[in-house]
Amino acid sequence: MENQKLFVSVIIPVFNGEKYLAEAIENVKNQDYQPLEIIVIDDGSKDKTAEIAAEFKDSIRYIYQENSGPSAARNRGIRIANGDAIAFLDVDDIWSDDKLKVQGNYLADNTSVEIVQGLIQQMNLSQLTSDKKPIFEPVYKPYNYINLGSAIYRKSVFEKIGIFDETLNYAEDVDWFIRAWENGISKVLIDQVMLFYRKHQKNMTGGKNLVELGFIKIYKKRLDRIRKKQISPTNILLDMPINEYLGSPP
Repeated sequence: MENQKLFVSVIIPVFNGEKYLAEAIENVKNQDYQPLEIIVIDDGSKDKTAEIAAEFKDSIRYIYQENSGPSAARNRGIRIANGDAIAFLDVDDIWSDDKLKVQGNYLADNTSVEIVQGLIQQMNLSQLTSDKKPIFEPVYKPYNYINLGSAIYRKSVFEKIGIFDETLNYAEDVDWFIRAWENGISKVLIDQVMLFYRKHQKNMTGGKNLVELGFIKIYKKRLDRIRKKQISPTNILLDMPINEYLGSPP
């Protein structure tokens, strides 16, 4: 007999995302998964994000905060989430139609697993329609990497290793997954595309180098944890190469 379905909280952080918000919310609503809540964290938008969110007031929880960055927005969502599991969807990305059903059911049926991940299909902006709607086309083959939107997470994971580092402007997801690896958080990959990662000129990480993306800062934080012995020497996942745990971008 299958376990009872997990209550999933979907967190959508948004900053000036009027162009994509309605599609993102509809994408989650059409997942055919219950029980479910949709939490939209408006990180200080100055466009019509609030107006668009108001159109969905009966099916989402909308929270406005002063602009504090994506880590703070996601953390706000985690703190108020009612679900047993958490999923993240960046406002300009979309999920496969069955993402929550496949990953949520797997998480419910496998109690020792804490993160269920899927493959990512990168989509690049190719053109705009006459009414300025973006058209995206796939590039590269689907790949395995630790983009937050490609997975679903037990809420208890955030109690074990903490939430996102709000001092990092970029690559906070990489930092979080490194901490997950260090602490033996079990992660399973389902060989199926779950996230369509859509790249365009307004992506926050576009054109940034490794220094700007904070990778040196992330590596220093890891060295500090090692020096302070915050990493368990008995952690079996440390026998797994970190690149295997994180995957690799195309």
